[in-house]
Amino acid sequence: MAESASKTRVEHDSMGEVLVPADALWGAQTQRSHLNFPIGGERMPREIVYAFAQVKKAAALANAKLGRLDQVTCDLICQAADEVLAGRWDDMFPLVVWQTGSGTQSNMNMNEVLANRVNQLAAEQDIELIAPAHPNDTINMSQSSNDTFPTAMHVAAVTALHQQLLPAIDRIIDTFRRLEKENEGVVKSGRTHLQDAVPIAFSQEISGWRGLVEGARDEIEASTMPLLALALGGTAVGTGLNAPEGFADEVAAQLAQLTGEPFRSDPNKFRALTGKSAMVFSHGAIKALAANMMKIANDVRWLASGPRDGLGEITIPANEPGSSIMPGKVNPTQCEAVTMVAVQVMGNDAAIGFAASQGNFELNVFMPVIAYNYLQSVRLLADAITSFDTRCVSGIQANRDKMADNLHRSLMLVTCLSPEIGYEHAAEVAHKAYEEGTSLREACLALGYLDADRFDAVFHPEQMV
Repeated sequence: MAESASKTRVEHDSMGEVLVPADALWGAQTQRSHLNFPIGGERMPREIVYAFAQVKKAAALANAKLGRLDQVTCDLICQAADEVLAGRWDDMFPLVVWQTGSGTQSNMNMNEVLANRVNQLAAEQDIELIAPAHPNDTINMSQSSNDTFPTAMHVAAVTALHQQLLPAIDRIIDTFRRLEKENEGVVKSGRTHLQDAVPIAFSQEISGWRGLVEGARDEIEASTMPLLALALGGTAVGTGLNAPEGFADEVAAQLAQLTGEPFRSDPNKFRALTGKSAMVFSHGAIKALAANMMKIANDVRWLASGPRDGLGEITIPANEPGSSIMPGKVNPTQCEAVTMVAVQVMGNDAAIGFAASQGNFELNVFMPVIAYNYLQSVRLLADAITSFDTRCVSGIQANRDKMADNLHRSLMLVTCLSPEIGYEHAAEVAHKAYEEGTSLREACLALGYLDADRFDAVFHPEQMV
């Protein structure tokens, strides 16, 4: 280490001594990981750190209830965990994602921080402990990294969905509902295959966007169910070695009480340790939301294209200059941000699927990358949807004159003539109008399929929705 001896202290573990920064709450195993994995800059997500703090608090409460841990030490562990959850010790969790695939070193990082802090609190409060808190013996009591990391991963996932992503979805749904009401009665040309199609109400088009987000929300909510089953209590290989009878159910109940989420013990700990299908399934629903947001953002930027040479049927807020060379240009930048996030989420989904397929025997050793990608997807989508809603969707305005003009020039209005003159005659009318640059009315009358009065009686674009 580069630090001088005055700025370090000596810590030891089963492999010997190691120098640790003097003011660090972590210990030897965290320091070894910090030194041995100088890979990338992606830190273990803060959501995982906080979930670990909740896991350790729940484990302490369960161990105390089952007679394994004295109440004084339990209370101090809970106090230290609460300090972590309050963000007081964020800089004490320096480890990167690219470490051991079981997440052992992040588990030990939390164990060491809590153990050292418990001992500090005991000294500060003049409390005499039965024995000094030890990272493995006290904080990791009845646990293994192999069951705590997947548990923390599930806790972090469910918490992130309910605290970050679902609220963002709910807000944009409310915005779409408002836009539907504001645009009732506005009729425009529909489009399929990027070609003119029969009319649609703009409120109907917006309701489609709302439905895409609402459907994805339902799917995400349903995907949380498998995540509620926890590996905790399986210890190293799923057998529950060194955990007291009843620990798995009790610690799940404690976590449920601490988080407000209905967590439960997974009845098959062997599956819980090696299989990651719950994360794959849940992220699949997140990917579906990303796909739907890609579609909505693309619709918005197509409809706003122009302002003179595109569709120009809506205007969106102008948030910043759009070009370094073209004065006055405004671009659909919020749409572009959403679509880039969607691409990232789809890439994350591929990585999560590959990682989940690599469980060998009693353990999957790709858990940190699964957790990192999952939580990044939640965070990015929540932020992107919030920004898109606030800085783009909320300010959408229908260009009603342009919509009306495009509607009445659409050749696909000929569809309403099919019941009167038949499909083939209607197609002939459309082709004639297109080739000669005339209206459908002129073409139909010229072909003699309807007289003027009858054409006017059946041709009402605004009533075709």
